[in-house]
Amino acid sequence: MKIKDHFLSQEIFEIKETETKGVYKTSPIPSNISKYYESEDYISHHQDSGSLKEKLYKFLQSFNLQYKKTILLDRIPKNSKVLDYGCGAGEFVKYIENDFEAFGFEPDSDARKAAAGKLSKAVILDDINFIDDHSLDAITLWHVFEHIENQDEMLEIFNRKLKEKGILIIAIPNPTSYDAKHYKEYWAAYDVPRHIYHFTKKGMENLISKKPNWKLRKIKPLVLDSYYISMLSEKYQKSSIFWLKAAIYGTISNIKALFSNEFSSLIYIIEKK
Repeated sequence: MKIKDHFLSQEIFEIKETETKGVYKTSPIPSNISKYYESEDYISHHQDSGSLKEKLYKFLQSFNLQYKKTILLDRIPKNSKVLDYGCGAGEFVKYIENDFEAFGFEPDSDARKAAAGKLSKAVILDDINFIDDHSLDAITLWHVFEHIENQDEMLEIFNRKLKEKGILIIAIPNPTSYDAKHYKEYWAAYDVPRHIYHFTKKGMENLISKKPNWKLRKIKPLVLDSYYISMLSEKYQKSSIFWLKAAIYGTISNIKALFSNEFSSLIYIIEKK
């Protein structure tokens, strides 16, 4: 499948299946991939301009933050030690810092600076090695894992940083959802080349099953993602009524997913063996 970088460069990339069935990789991966993040419109790093798109993003984000925290509280007690890996502008770290001993890791210096300025207790790091081995109760990656090229290496590092039976939470887009099938090459969550990997639900299950140190415990939906992704996809198609269409197709996607479990984004709750 050939996909255009609708967000920024307008370049064409290809998505190819890897040796793990159901896991796909963007090709080619630019050597200077950091430049593909250099935009004030990249909301995970810039959330303070006050644009209409950001206001919608923050409105949906407010519900998602509570939902994400609830998932943590269902698995680990308060005051546990949590790392949000790829924390962006730090919204989730800020949201949980009064309930957990929270840390954020963010490689982008501008996003890291923005995150640090919001926090009163949590700490933002630029190197995960500052965290002791076998010290974390949970690591979260909210729409981050698909950006990581050296995934096998990072899974080993996460395993080493977690305590026994520690929890790894990975949220990623689902290219077998209804909205992905509907928008096809315009589906915003392909987001090439920033999204290096793309995982079907079966693909993620296959990937984790190959890792002897991990056990997939549960899969949960991120229901609101279908609306935001549909809105961006409609804008890429230059729809004049993108708000209305996003509401319609986002709702259809969620209704269909109630029967198929193929939601627009899925959360994988994985336990260290």
